[in-house]
Parts: sequence; C-alpha cells; structure tokens
Amino acid sequence: MSEPRSSKNQTGLPTQKRYITDHDENGVSIFSSFPEKAIYEDINPDMDFFVAYTNSISPNLNNSADLLKYKNILEGTQPPLTIPGGTVLRVCNFAPGSVTAMHRTTSLDFGIVLEGEVELILDSGETRLLVPGDIAVQRGTMHAWRTPSQSKWSRMIFVLQDAKPLEVGGRQLADEYGGIQVQSTSEFSGVKKDAEGTETN
Repeated sequence: MSEPRSSKNQTGLPTQKRYITDHDENGVSIFSSFPEKAIYEDINPDMDFFVAYTNSISPNLNNSADLLKYKNILEGTQPPLTIPGGTVLRVCNFAPGSVTAMHRTTSLDFGIVLEGEVELILDSGETRLLVPGDIAVQRGTMHAWRTPSQSKWSRMIFVLQDAKPLEVGGRQLADEYGGIQVQSTSEFSGVKKDAEGTETN
C-alpha cells in the first residue's frame, strides 16, 4: 500500500499532532507513548481519515431525548465541567499570557486548538505546545492550559465525557478544580426544579 497523501504532505495542510495523557504508577500525570504525529489513511481520492482516539458510549437520540436534556441544562444553573453519565461540547477562549489552575475531572476529554497556541502542562512537569489542529486526549490527568502569547487570545474546543472512577496504584483520583469556579459534578443532577423543588421538563 502506498504512503498516504497526508504523510507525504500533498494536501498542503499543516502537520498535525495528537497527545494522549496517562498516569505513572504513582498517579502522576504523564504523556503516553502513543505516536504524536497524526497518521492518515487515504479513504478515497477526496478524503483522508485520522482516527485520533476511540472509546465506547451509547447516547440516547430517540425522541430528541438528548436535545431535551440539553435544553433542561441550559435553562438551569451553569453546569459543571462534566455532566454525570454524559458528554459536554465546550468552546474555551484563553486570554493572552493566561494559565489555568492545575485541575482534574473524572472524564475523558478531547481538546482541539482552533486559534492561537496553547501549552498543555501536566503535574509531572511535562509540557506540549499545541498549535491549530493539534489534539489532546486528556484522560483524567492533572493538567493546566497556558497561552504563551502575550498579545493574542487562543481558542480550543473540548468534548468532555464522564468516566468511571479512576484508580492508580490503589489510590482513587478524585476531581480537583484548583479554584476554578464551577459547580461540582457530584452535586449536579441535571434536573431542573421549580421554586417548590418539583422536577420540571
């Protein structure tokens, strides 16, 4: 089989990287040993595919159940970073020179840089610089995001999927928000209630 177009840079598109996080035996965040360069396959003369990551989840799309749930959440209080048993699609803008608090959610997060440059920092001290098109697969690890530019904002799009409790080395790794002002996932029901506390739809 011939080498894919994207590997030979015949598309004219920028080179793309994908970084997957993991934990060492002590629960410290590290980058996995998966190759970081995006490897595409030619699907047909007009399309290439790169499978950045896969996992299993089964959302309910019947009778617009997912849209009703989303509407319910939008009409309630600001949701936490992750939704229990579900996914969140979120766009984040980061100010020039800013760095978030080190934080962790019990979730599987896909982060893609849309504009600017963003540095992914792990609590091991490891870092990766992401440019537009680069992908981070963030697997429940302690991390922070930093915008290196002192003059330009950066933008990322995230998909966060709730995950089962994570244990490393016999220790459960709980959510840590590092001072980020969000509702705790454990306190969020996703159910809208009226003034009397009755559930509404």
